[in-house]
Amino acid sequence: MHIGVVFPQTEIGDDPAVVRDYAQTAEGLGYTHILAYDHVIGASTENRPDWRGPYTAETMFHEPFVLFGYLAAATHLIELVTGVIILPQRQTVLVAKQAAEVDVLSGGRLRLGVGVGWNAVEFEALGEDFHTRGKREEEQIELLRMLWTQPVITFKGRWHTVTEAGLNPLPVQRPIPVWLGGHSDAALERAGRIGDGWLPQMPPGDKAREAIDKLHRAAREAGRDPATLGIEARLHMRDGDPDTWRAALDAWRNLGATHASINTMGMGLTAREHIAAIRRFQHEM
Repeated sequence: MHIGVVFPQTEIGDDPAVVRDYAQTAEGLGYTHILAYDHVIGASTENRPDWRGPYTAETMFHEPFVLFGYLAAATHLIELVTGVIILPQRQTVLVAKQAAEVDVLSGGRLRLGVGVGWNAVEFEALGEDFHTRGKREEEQIELLRMLWTQPVITFKGRWHTVTEAGLNPLPVQRPIPVWLGGHSDAALERAGRIGDGWLPQMPPGDKAREAIDKLHRAAREAGRDPATLGIEARLHMRDGDPDTWRAALDAWRNLGATHASINTMGMGLTAREHIAAIRRFQHEM
């Protein structure tokens, strides 16, 4: 199992030296990847008394593609993973260009996790339709892969038209791996049918096993080998102690997870303490 870290988006702060030091420490400790969450804009709760989302206008987020362009120069080996880019709220061709550039600058180290999102406020602000996001994501992934593998394409879909045009430079990976998030039946079916992997956000157990069964069933029905799909587990350091963490990782291995990311957020840590926390995890495990 490949063990990486969740970049502590909401708690790392805005000091570029700390961001650099976090990534270089993770790489130096032997973690295989850094996974970053994505939110472009946060909603103010001042006039939204019923707001239930986990993030607001007060929550900090570094933009993943710009962040990874910076980290591409600060690191050498560690994989850069979005977990997840809210794909349907972004322009597809621009995402293709940004992802290709990160892949080039990092020497082929990008893994693109995508999802449909939950925050209608973001979709409104970015000028995209919240209600068609699942179906558009499928078309977006098809277009991304064409743009990453062919110098010039012509594409006519329901939402996208590209006429005899292409990206330059193309990415190192052709195509860049696309992993999908989400837990709904539709998301699991989509991930099994067209994804390179799945990014769950749940603990190991019966629900995870049921979801993986649905994922693999969708892959088989699409004529794909389920064994080729990656699964990226999430482990929260705040939940327990080293024995608990080991048990969770073992449980995910038994479920077939290929990757896991260690999340240090939610523990009341300072930016520098997040660096100490990933050192502690590596030492304890």
